[in-house]
Amino acid sequence: MSTTPPASSPATPGAAARPSVVQLAIKEKAALYAAYIPLFKEGGVFIPTSREYQLGADVYVLLTLPEDTQRYPVAGKVAWVTPARAAGNRTQGVGVRFPSDEKSRLLKLKIEEILGAHLASDRPTQTI
Repeated sequence: MSTTPPASSPATPGAAARPSVVQLAIKEKAALYAAYIPLFKEGGVFIPTSREYQLGADVYVLLTLPEDTQRYPVAGKVAWVTPARAAGNRTQGVGVRFPSDEKSRLLKLKIEEILGAHLASDRPTQTI
């Protein structure tokens, strides 16, 4: 799994902050299992990052799934934060909740199709 650092926000005081853009390329099914957040009704994905985010912040994710060259754009919101030095040696990062729209519903179905029976696994993930 690889991430590209997010684009920076405007430095002008008083300017509306644009959502950061993160590219997340998940290359293996095990990494997708660890990153996918099925607890969110709309689905979501964990993004390892040392950048500080606030809950509710807008994040634009360009997601690439295993064995798929297509990049899926997701205009999500931060709904989970794992801080640095979290208990249990958890990876620092954020969980981004997919929006309630048709593209996200189809992406969620695609991820769950890739994961198949792995969704019922008891193996730990990067979130819960």
